[in-house]
Amino acid sequence: MKKRKNIKYLLWMMPAVFLFISVWSAHSGMNEVKQIIENAGTPFDDVKSIEAVLLLPVNTVLVKEKYQGGLFHAETRKDKIERFQCSRCHNHKEVMGERSAEIAHGDIALVHGGKEKPLSCFTCHKKDERDFLVTENGIKVDMDHSYQLCGKCHFRQEKDWVGGAHGKRVSFWAGKRVVKNCTSCHDPHSPLFQKQWPKTYSRPLQK
Repeated sequence: MKKRKNIKYLLWMMPAVFLFISVWSAHSGMNEVKQIIENAGTPFDDVKSIEAVLLLPVNTVLVKEKYQGGLFHAETRKDKIERFQCSRCHNHKEVMGERSAEIAHGDIALVHGGKEKPLSCFTCHKKDERDFLVTENGIKVDMDHSYQLCGKCHFRQEKDWVGGAHGKRVSFWAGKRVVKNCTSCHDPHSPLFQKQWPKTYSRPLQK
């Protein structure tokens, strides 16, 4: 008799147990979905974030300009300059070789600025600290952050560069931005791109 009563009791309780499990699983699933949605809308925080699976390229610097999409990186400049550090030669010591300036910088053609106000070397290079650039207001600029100097005159292009409309993105299409620096594409001594024919030839359309 007791076994029959226990079986009847279990049969009577089973719907209630199934109902409880289904409600609990549905409720917990809703919480998971809600949490996913909340996480997706949370702004990215570099300080609290964990290491990314895809590592940043080695030769990059964190850009110091404000950007509504968060922080982003740019290619470095100093490791691309063959004769950097400049202070190895520009160190206030007596120059022993003849025509040393011509030998060291004879390949540079300075075509930057207008005819009325052409730029000189010391418009951009800091005279007493040759490893750095300098703004017109005397602010020292690291060469890896040369965009800070370029943007003082080319402020519209810098605004477009920060926003992603000017320049080229190197990597991290779905993640943190890594972009080319101004000097990655433009020769700082002669930044204007010369007119040229397209690299590929397109046949004319047949009528």
